[in-house]
Amino acid sequence: MYKVFFVTFGCKVNHYETECMKSLFKEKNHEIVSSGEDADVVIINSCTVTSSGDNRVLAALRKMRKSLPNAVIALTGCYPQAFRDEAEKIYEADIIIGTKNRMEIVRLVDDFILFRTRIIMLEEYTSKDKYECMTCSQFDDNTRAFVKIQDGCNQFCSYCIIPYARGRCRSKPLELLKREAFEIAKNGKKEIVLSGINLAFYGRELNLNLADAAEACAETDGIERVRLSSLEPEMVSDDLLKRLAELPELCQQFHLSLQSGCDRTLKSMNRKYTAEEYLSLTERIRSHFPECSFTTDIMVGFPGETDADFEESLEFVRKVGFSRVHVFRYSRRKGTAADKMDNQIPEGIKSERWHRMTAAADEMKAAYMKKQLGKIVPVLFERENCTDFHHGYAPDYTLIKIPRENPKKSLRNMIFCVKIKESKSDCCIGEPAEPLF
Repeated sequence: MYKVFFVTFGCKVNHYETECMKSLFKEKNHEIVSSGEDADVVIINSCTVTSSGDNRVLAALRKMRKSLPNAVIALTGCYPQAFRDEAEKIYEADIIIGTKNRMEIVRLVDDFILFRTRIIMLEEYTSKDKYECMTCSQFDDNTRAFVKIQDGCNQFCSYCIIPYARGRCRSKPLELLKREAFEIAKNGKKEIVLSGINLAFYGRELNLNLADAAEACAETDGIERVRLSSLEPEMVSDDLLKRLAELPELCQQFHLSLQSGCDRTLKSMNRKYTAEEYLSLTERIRSHFPECSFTTDIMVGFPGETDADFEESLEFVRKVGFSRVHVFRYSRRKGTAADKMDNQIPEGIKSERWHRMTAAADEMKAAYMKKQLGKIVPVLFERENCTDFHHGYAPDYTLIKIPRENPKKSLRNMIFCVKIKESKSDCCIGEPAEPLF
């Protein structure tokens, strides 16, 4: 029996895949440990969105090798898949696989221990690749179950390496999702968050769409909420919205990836929509979901972004009125078209634009919180992080806190209605609108 320690970098999809690999080891009666100190096996699940991300992965790998000279170390994930030649030269890792063949991870560890021969399994993606049917029903540290239902991307945005790390779009079979949702509900989770590399493309090759996946989860006994992770705006159709609007379980929060509110920058990024088309989509969504919130990602400092382009993007963000905005600076990524573009923006200008966009985002968030005053909303409570408050999230992803009168009682994984009495810059304070126990 091995003691297996996992180190995970990157997005919710990566974290889901880690949970799936943990399940594979558990099925063979191996022990998952929370510290690497006594581990026999270390699995490092990597991210490669940015070059600095690569550096963090490699630093963690070398640290593990130094502290655990006799452990079996496996490197997996997006970094070795996207940069296979570089990854093969990382001799601190005994096993190197990419974003394919994770279902083989236990066997690969067994083989290395038996033969003590370095294993490198880095297969290129092809257009015929099928979805790797990884599933997981236990998410020990989360109230919500993040479930990956889609992999790959066909978009090739000029700043992004992910199509090379994940291959083309492919989808989890619906019957497999239904079985997974049933097991998740049986294990006590009430909310499923549907996730993917390009979630809005779910089901295209299966003659399905995202509504089919949402309906399958919503129809599962015990699942009271279905939430969608990030969506590409150009794939959100009116038919999809009509079907989603018929699901009372659907959380009315839409994370629509924007990246820029300037058409010239969007075209340079190879995004497939204009700012006006994006704004029209938010209006159509609001017509179906009047109480919804919009969250997004905004990049500043993309190559060639002028002061006027930035001002246009900033004004557009304010016009939409997001409840949350993740603002980040453009980071050069080897292997992408944007890395070769002229007019790279100096870091000082990127930083200034980041601060201005972040300030606008904070203002919008505070304004959105004020709009929640007086509302009664159902809250799924999570782990208490202090003795003073229970905290959880409303369907629109507003963070809600209520006073914790009895420190010995937890509301974790329970849904109660809360009346919002006070707004803060990043959350709302409320009181129970129904008996708690």
